[in-house]
Amino acid sequence: MREKVEKVIQDLRQYLQMDGGDIELVDVDEATGEVKVKLTGACHGCPMAIVTLTQGVEARLKEQVPEVTKVIAV
Repeated sequence: MREKVEKVIQDLRQYLQMDGGDIELVDVDEATGEVKVKLTGACHGCPMAIVTLTQGVEARLKEQVPEVTKVIAV
């Protein structure tokens, strides 16, 4: 599961970097399906970061890796 998540994160990274941000994969809990990520650069502290996280990152991960249940920003 971790490899699948890493691939999706890598694909998403380019879109965040176009706006001056970035994303780092922190942890994948295969037992619960929870993925922890860290938003950095312009994404860190941005008022729209929660939207990016839920409607962008979490939606794409759940779509491409069905085992993912939740994405948490740390």
